[in-house]
Amino acid sequence: MNELSMEVRIQGQNRRALIMKNPVMTASGTFGFGKEYAAFYDLNKLGAIAVKGITLEPREGNPPPRIIETPSGILNSIGLQNPGIEGFVRNELPFLRTFNTPVIVNISGNTIAEYALLAEKLDTVEGVSALEINVSCPNVKEGCLAFGINKESLFNVVKKTRENTTLPLIVKLSPNVTDIVEMAETAEQAGADAISLVNTFLGTAIDIYKKKPIFANIVGGLSGPAIKPIALRMVWEVYEKVNIPIIGMGGITDWKDAVEFILAGASALAVGTANFINPNTPLEIIDGIQSYMAAEGFKNIEEMTGYAHPPA
Repeated sequence: MNELSMEVRIQGQNRRALIMKNPVMTASGTFGFGKEYAAFYDLNKLGAIAVKGITLEPREGNPPPRIIETPSGILNSIGLQNPGIEGFVRNELPFLRTFNTPVIVNISGNTIAEYALLAEKLDTVEGVSALEINVSCPNVKEGCLAFGINKESLFNVVKKTRENTTLPLIVKLSPNVTDIVEMAETAEQAGADAISLVNTFLGTAIDIYKKKPIFANIVGGLSGPAIKPIALRMVWEVYEKVNIPIIGMGGITDWKDAVEFILAGASALAVGTANFINPNTPLEIIDGIQSYMAAEGFKNIEEMTGYAHPPA
């Protein structure tokens, strides 16, 4: 009997590839830079690590409160707090280089030029395996989200970033649009090598005693199990129309959720909010997928991907 293969390959247009030993990665913004989770398990077991979003200059983020619980999820309004690209490369990346796990750097900017410069600076940095363009953060007041909800702006930022790096380029799309398929097709046409679906949904909460919004930014991003059915639907729809890999995310809390995303069309998947509940969730999902593959007769992840769709 042939041995099961969990490997996932995202091949860049310039022949550089992101090679993951399994399809399970951590979602940007929920895993920091890995140090806290390394106390719980060996990070070498992960398919990839998507680090906290990086900007050109350090950011302090939004004032607290930043996270509140909702039924079956959380709202966050962090505001892209991060040490900036120089702080990341100097202080965080050396730790990540000690592991044999690909590092995906999530990048954000206020202008197209900022995205392009980040891509250029990271292109030859040792230990960086791929870039994830964040055009969908809902809790900052400028840049970022604006690129993810306008087709022309999305095309331009992806195209310019593509021109400035030979690394595999992943575009993290906003679900807060009328037609997610149209945005995915635009990202593909502009040069994306893969698409992340989905980032958080816009939401808000009000303090009924102070009689005002809880977040200083008013809105935040909704994540967790509450969004899973919508995220899964979007992965299904995009898989029908694009030819590049999809990284599915949104409410994945166990291996059954993960298998659903793969069968719907995701080549890989990211665990986010579940990390806060159970740090070992990614490893449990890896084991669960492997057991499912053996039981159902799948030999590799590619064979599983999109299997739930009707034959062409």
